[in-house]
Amino acid sequence: MDFELLKDWFTLENIMGLIEKYRTFGPVPGILLPLIEAFLPFLPLFLFVMANANAFGLWLGFLFSWIGAAAGAFIVFLLVRKYGQRRILKVLKRNSKVQKLMNWVERHGFGPLFILLCLPFTPSAVVNIVAGLSKISIAQYMLAVVTGKMVMIFTMSFVGYDIKSLITQPMRTVIVAVIIFILWYVGKRIEIKMNMNVEKEKKFRRAK
Repeated sequence: MDFELLKDWFTLENIMGLIEKYRTFGPVPGILLPLIEAFLPFLPLFLFVMANANAFGLWLGFLFSWIGAAAGAFIVFLLVRKYGQRRILKVLKRNSKVQKLMNWVERHGFGPLFILLCLPFTPSAVVNIVAGLSKISIAQYMLAVVTGKMVMIFTMSFVGYDIKSLITQPMRTVIVAVIIFILWYVGKRIEIKMNMNVEKEKKFRRAK
């Protein structure tokens, strides 16, 4: 396979053409493209999100991209969690850098993961794998993925749909920043409650 040729094919026009070609399947192409990117991180997620926003409109495009990206990340996480003891992943798990990342994820939980997943250029495939190998709870990671990907995908959709508005209407940029803070704060409060419930369960088991 000629990877240079493949790389050249990935343009906004070609991806939008692909979505239009399979438009009879409704939102399926718009959801599948970002979902597949979770397994093949070399694919251009930003172009997929931009194409969805332009093909389906800002809000529907954002929704389809968000569902696909969040579902893909969570599936990768679950697969790594389930098969983490297999030989290949065991070797990865013993790597000192991976162990440091795993310990960091376990210690800090939702907050830093949320921030990492908000950032468009974070290697989310690495985050998914490390989180899957760590002992972070499924509920915690799902919360971080759903909220973090929401912010990242909305930002991408917003920029891709109307890039000029970031300069001509700075108030929109301020609103996006406020939404990011609110989601982070709400997620952090939920994480604290979840941790309290876990501690209560541990104390209850010890009392038995």
